[in-house]
Amino acid sequence: MDFKTLRKTDREDGVQYHYKADNGYGASIIQTINSYGSKQGLWELAVLDSEGEITYHTPITNDVLGYLSEEDVNETLEKIKNL
Repeated sequence: MDFKTLRKTDREDGVQYHYKADNGYGASIIQTINSYGSKQGLWELAVLDSEGEITYHTPITNDVLGYLSEEDVNETLEKIKNL
């Protein structure tokens, strides 16, 4: 899965992508002026619950994930899909 095919939102300070899996979980993927890794061209990802809110209660992470390459983002989206 290529995350760049997901719903994209241009932001004043960068870009954000949204992902929603069939299991109800999702992700917010950002590269903004303040995101972890943006200065290196990397991405930050937050896991979202079924209501679209950030959740820190999954086996994937208990925080946001920063400094992710595109490959890392795609691998994490696969993990979210399989929750």
